[in-house]
Amino acid sequence: MIFGKNVVLYENNHLENCQIGDNTILLPNNFISNSIVGNNCKIHNSVIEDSQIENYVNIGPFARLRPNCKVCSYVKIGNFVEIKNSFIGQGTKISHLAYVGDSEIGENCNIGCGVIFANYDGKTKHKIKVGNHVFIGSNCNLISPLNIEDDSYICAGTTVTENVEKEDFVIGRVRQQVKKNGAKKYWNREEK
Repeated sequence: MIFGKNVVLYENNHLENCQIGDNTILLPNNFISNSIVGNNCKIHNSVIEDSQIENYVNIGPFARLRPNCKVCSYVKIGNFVEIKNSFIGQGTKISHLAYVGDSEIGENCNIGCGVIFANYDGKTKHKIKVGNHVFIGSNCNLISPLNIEDDSYICAGTTVTENVEKEDFVIGRVRQQVKKNGAKKYWNREEK
């Protein structure tokens, strides 16, 4: 264990073979093993294994970084986010309820709530590469292998199955249909 200066360590942290940088705050209930955490980070109630975290990174609560992750500076990894075998570029935000596996994400991207990087086809793990300044809206599915280039925008609710070129705007969802008084008819059927 190597601790930098002014590290704040709250109760119930379990640390194995780690390096913790200066001014980092480990709030309660973390499990961190075989990892390097940089300076000025804040981690809360999360699991980090065999990974490298740079400076000014906020993680948690309830995040999990599985082995072979590199998280660059100024990244936010929020609650209920799982990351595996991935590179997360500087300034990127993955704020909540997402899975990122076998991926490379560039700088200053936004990965919305409920985004799934579908990296496994049942036989093989495939890679997803996301460029810089990419916006991926909530509840998107990215089906690997896939390349999403810089400055592109993927609308919420889209399933992406083909590569996305620079500055593309991608939307792939079925239009909503409204059947007037359809719920009443539905509920009446249920009661019989």
